[in-house]
Amino acid sequence: MVYLDNNATTPIDPRVAEKVGSFIRGNFGNPSSLYPLGREVKSLITEAREEVAAALGARRQEIIFTSSGTEADNLAILGLIETQPEKREFITSSIEHPAVQKTARYLEGHGYTVYYLPVDQDGIINLDFLKSVISSNTVLVSVMLANNEIGTIQPVEEVVKIAHHYGVPVHTDAVQALGKIDVKVDSLGVDLLSLSAHKVYGPKGTGALYVRKGLDLKPVMHGGHQEFGLRPGTENTAGIVGFGEACRILIEQWKKDRDRIEKLAYRLKSGLEKKIKEIKFNGHPIKRIKSTLNFSFPGLAAEAILLALATAEIYVSTGSACSEGSGEISHVLLAMGLSPEEASSAIRFSVGRFNTEEDIEQALAEVPEIINGLRRTFAD
Repeated sequence: MVYLDNNATTPIDPRVAEKVGSFIRGNFGNPSSLYPLGREVKSLITEAREEVAAALGARRQEIIFTSSGTEADNLAILGLIETQPEKREFITSSIEHPAVQKTARYLEGHGYTVYYLPVDQDGIINLDFLKSVISSNTVLVSVMLANNEIGTIQPVEEVVKIAHHYGVPVHTDAVQALGKIDVKVDSLGVDLLSLSAHKVYGPKGTGALYVRKGLDLKPVMHGGHQEFGLRPGTENTAGIVGFGEACRILIEQWKKDRDRIEKLAYRLKSGLEKKIKEIKFNGHPIKRIKSTLNFSFPGLAAEAILLALATAEIYVSTGSACSEGSGEISHVLLAMGLSPEEASSAIRFSVGRFNTEEDIEQALAEVPEIINGLRRTFAD
């Protein structure tokens, strides 16, 4: 098996699995309980909060645990908007993850004016458009740090400068960026930032939202006092502990991981481009997460390629895992100016910590054969 879909989810790191397993076996107390069994679990959540905060250069009190990156995005946007109901304009980009994109559509349905920043052919947002639409009536700007389909890195620091000039806070979805580039909240200047554990070799079902100290936010669910009153419900304690361990490991080795992974991805990219005649790379040539490779294969349907590769136990994706199987053409690729035919033939390869040189060589041996075989079949 060759797993090249790490943007969809990563295998859990064995060290994280061991930590979670040990926790589950030895700790079952409710962290809200006042007796020692509960306080012990509470202290482990605090430790995990510190580890996630350290990965971002943040304070532990600025980390709110959620069930996912999607919930973190929703809490950031809807929770902030609730604090300023008189402001009715929201700005985001045209290539956001569905968690932000569909929240924007929800806002439109409730009377908000939403501006979608266009992108160029490489997937970089238009800052001049941002300058032309932002105003004192803008409640929030939300622009992802790194795109999940093409890996393009957005100029978030510039977005922050423009937005803060108008007193407008900025949220960034950093789910695909953490562990691949240096993600520090003070360098970025953002006010809100979303994360997901299962993208960094942690367990599924756990996310986090960074909320800059002093920023007012309201809960979007109602119940208990957990997570500083912003996310009610008994905490996913095992998931949180696993997220903390995943971040501890990231802090220790992400640069080493990045260098090795980028070399593997470069080998895969150059090899595929050399061995396959009709192939088009999608994304910025430089300003991108190097482990993310998105290619169009003109004349073929992405689903046919994916299924053929899966038969050979090579696992890739047609785009966002949250949109897989919907039948919709990638809104990201269409926003970049690709034709529907080009966008419908696109496949994403994403390399991760546990990929090896042997994986890449196997992919380079089999993917071109499969692509060329499909082309012969459809030509006949």
